[in-house]
Amino acid sequence: MALVAVTIFLSAFLLFLVQPIVAKQILPWFGGTSAVWTTCMVFFQVLLLAGYAYAHSVTRRLHGAAQARLHIALLAISLAFLPIVARESLAPAGDEDAALAIIALLTATVGLPYFLLSSTGPLLQRWVAHRFPQKTVYRLFALSNLGSLLGLLAFPFAIEPLADSRTQAYLWSAAYAAFVLASAALAWQARCAPAPDVRLITADAAAAMEPPPRLGDYLLWLALAALGSVLLLAATAHITQNIASVPFLWVLPLALYLLSFVLAFEGRGGRGLYDPRWGIYVALAFAVAMAAGLSASRGVLDVTLAIPLYSAGMFFGCLFCHGELAGRKPAPRYLTHFYLTVSAGGALGGLFVGLVAPRIFPAYYELPLALFALCALALWAAWTDRRLVGPWVVGIALTAAVATTATAYYGWQYVQFLRSDVIVMQRNFYGTLRVREQGSGERQIRRLLHGVILHGEQPTTGPERYEPGSYYARSSGIGLAIEAQQARGPVRIGVVGLGVGTIAAYGREGDVLRFYELDPDVLQIAQRDFGYLSHTRARLEFALGDGRLSLTRELRAGQRQRFDVLAIDAFSSDAIPVHLLTREAVALYRQHLAPDGILAVHISNRFLDLQPVLANIAAALGMAAVHVADSPSEESGASSTDWVLLAEDAATLARPPLAARAEPLAPRPELSLWTDRFNNLLDVLKTTPWHALRSLLIPE
Repeated sequence: MALVAVTIFLSAFLLFLVQPIVAKQILPWFGGTSAVWTTCMVFFQVLLLAGYAYAHSVTRRLHGAAQARLHIALLAISLAFLPIVARESLAPAGDEDAALAIIALLTATVGLPYFLLSSTGPLLQRWVAHRFPQKTVYRLFALSNLGSLLGLLAFPFAIEPLADSRTQAYLWSAAYAAFVLASAALAWQARCAPAPDVRLITADAAAAMEPPPRLGDYLLWLALAALGSVLLLAATAHITQNIASVPFLWVLPLALYLLSFVLAFEGRGGRGLYDPRWGIYVALAFAVAMAAGLSASRGVLDVTLAIPLYSAGMFFGCLFCHGELAGRKPAPRYLTHFYLTVSAGGALGGLFVGLVAPRIFPAYYELPLALFALCALALWAAWTDRRLVGPWVVGIALTAAVATTATAYYGWQYVQFLRSDVIVMQRNFYGTLRVREQGSGERQIRRLLHGVILHGEQPTTGPERYEPGSYYARSSGIGLAIEAQQARGPVRIGVVGLGVGTIAAYGREGDVLRFYELDPDVLQIAQRDFGYLSHTRARLEFALGDGRLSLTRELRAGQRQRFDVLAIDAFSSDAIPVHLLTREAVALYRQHLAPDGILAVHISNRFLDLQPVLANIAAALGMAAVHVADSPSEESGASSTDWVLLAEDAATLARPPLAARAEPLAPRPELSLWTDRFNNLLDVLKTTPWHALRSLLIPE
């Protein structure tokens, strides 16, 4: 039993540790978008289902010796996947389906090892249940989830700060090799194990007398597991699409999700620590609070409120789902049926959020739908939970009915906000794009929004229609940088992040503008619904795919671009693709600049102060850096912006018209230097939870 417990714990630890390790390796290849994590989760959930199906099938159809031979053979073959380093030959070219590309890449990198890790828990528990029927095997399920939780927490707090991505992969691979040896030993023991004695046969026969699960039981297990998975992925997507796609913000919700499993299934007799008499009430309260937060804040709740609210709400919602699962689990004889159904529900929930929803919904409707489903399922659970009697059933049912109505109302309000004044709304792997047309007469504006954040706008009438505005006004940092370089003759301008193509308004005869754009739908909308690209006199070039990956490929091919100005403005909503703001990224941009070129980075952000990030990187690379803040009048139609400009020589940033507006940036040694290996968003938060709550309740 000791070896079984250690092996199950190690398998679960490695199972969930590999997710952020591999996801972080491939994140820059797909633009740093939160959809990378969602797609990875879908892949891992489907493989988890496959592993559970394998455990269920082999323990029912093969005798002990055949099970051992098959499992040991697969373990040996899986060693060929080591080390789990994503090969650059599998990196996307920029024109393929990103979700399918991620799934293919993960299959080639970690497919069979993950499959075998996922099968370990139910397979070993079934072997234990057969040999030792008196043991409470469901406690091993709690141990498995505890190992998964510790594996997740080890990544941001112990592994990521101390080792780069390649070292992480090699360390994981070494631990996996040890797991293979332990699993092979247990498989061999199961092959050679003697038949159980009379007492165990009697105990197993008694368990066999328990009635099998009914169809309704299977459907409820499936629904509860699927809802928990949807809550996890929908809440994670909602947090990361407006903040940042970084491993910590992936790991936190998933760690809470696993903790809910531990609390639900741990305890003598597998009863767990969840009690529906309070658990359902708390889950309903958070469901209504999250729905109200969506409606009141129009989806842009301050980060210091959003992360605690949606993380806690997701946790208590999942605790309800998993607590109800624990309270309705079958006898150990049917544990593989139970685990298979639970994993199938998790996979279905993941497939819905990761692959189905982006293709059937024009915007992120998953979270309000999940909150409504949570309240509705709580109403059903109250009537069917055998642990509830009398007044508890009536009280919870009435509360669930009220909560269901409230979440439906708030969810509808949120959806109506997303649809207001919209002439185009479409969604793909990278998120939701909306084109809104507002105003009337001479002041009619067309805007492009990614999620809830403005990504460019253009007047539809009037002489200023082709004048650069929004974040790119002539008084902004990027406008001043382009003007300073154009004063010397024709220029070559690079732009990472197309938006609506506003920077093309600066193009003159003889100028060249090269746009790097991750999302092909953005290019389509900019060309079809906005006029900057068609009106410019400059020659235009387009490169689809992640900007950093494209620039890296060009450099390796000997194609230095020699940009006079290179603008970095590829933020997805307010989320920051951190791989575009590291020391290594800036060093890459530097190689594509002309000798006196200017790197312009757009850092306007509601939540984070990015000035010290770039100041520290500039100091580390020996570059000059200045900050240009712009607060144009409301009549101009332009937006307030913050741009940081970097150059090899401070004299480049001191030419007119920059000299009068640029403020030198000094490094902040007390803050960490952002690198591909380490970056810390907490260092640069602008707000506190109290300030965020006060601004929500008492708007300024």
